[in-house]
Amino acid sequence: MSGGTRAVVAGWNGFIGRRLVDDLTARGYVVACVGRHGPDGRWSDRTSLRRLVDGSALVVNLAGKSVGCRYTHGNREEILRSRVDTTRLLREAIAAAVQPPRLWLNASTATIYRYALDRPQTEADGELGMGFSVDVARSWERELFAGELPGTRRVALRMAIVLGGPASDLLARVARLGVGGAQYDGWWFQHRRYRGIGAEPTGGPVPIHHSHGRQKFSWIHIDDVLDAIRFLEQRHELEGPVNLASPNPSDNHTLMTELRRTVGMPIGIPAPRWLLEPAMWALRNESELLLKSRWVLPERLTSAGFEFRWPMLGPALGDTVR
Repeated sequence: MSGGTRAVVAGWNGFIGRRLVDDLTARGYVVACVGRHGPDGRWSDRTSLRRLVDGSALVVNLAGKSVGCRYTHGNREEILRSRVDTTRLLREAIAAAVQPPRLWLNASTATIYRYALDRPQTEADGELGMGFSVDVARSWERELFAGELPGTRRVALRMAIVLGGPASDLLARVARLGVGGAQYDGWWFQHRRYRGIGAEPTGGPVPIHHSHGRQKFSWIHIDDVLDAIRFLEQRHELEGPVNLASPNPSDNHTLMTELRRTVGMPIGIPAPRWLLEPAMWALRNESELLLKSRWVLPERLTSAGFEFRWPMLGPALGDTVR
């Protein structure tokens, strides 16, 4: 590929990837898309990866199986493998490049932090959690930052739940069905779907947190994800983990109230865990999406001067859910 500044986007066919490709193209990049079936590079073809990465200005890796599924053994293994293996392949391609990209942005997740009700988690003092989702994120970032890449700045995008895609669509669906009250943790049958994974698995039995619907909900609008990527391109001092989350996290009770208002549903039946678990089974998702208290702040972005287009939850839901 020639004719302009090249950006390589891996995992381009997800909802964030498609929006990113459009944004990069509008900004004048020649975008090369990498995926299982291309079109410009395939994971099975390391030569094509090296060719695309060499001479590019920017690499963004969003590849990975969606976590919007049940954590069966097969899905757990594929969620981990699809993130770690693709990140390793890109790292090896960058290491072999004669002209490596100046910047490599790799997706990660704000779920890497522990369940938090006592204080927010930042890049500087956040505490990592335990269990399946955290272990996936640890392995993902470990692969990103392995080895020496002296010509390439590496950033892990620790994204909170992104509004405008599958997660907010699922929440809106729950609200429209009239069961959009707060979700309450409580007793449920023990299972092993959330057990640790990877080289250094962590975690034990499924924890129960009596947060009474006040578990924190950290989120970010898709527009702010794209704006943050533009911002990171220009701020050469920012590397390592960066939290992508609104500076105004909400909680579960407020989230569901705002969702009901947005979709015009006047009622919302609260969901204790014994009711939530069968519903999430029917929706082929895990209750962790709603029950984990994610309290994450974008300290590095805001300290560097980044301004959010959608800092408040109500307007952000109004724009994305409608």
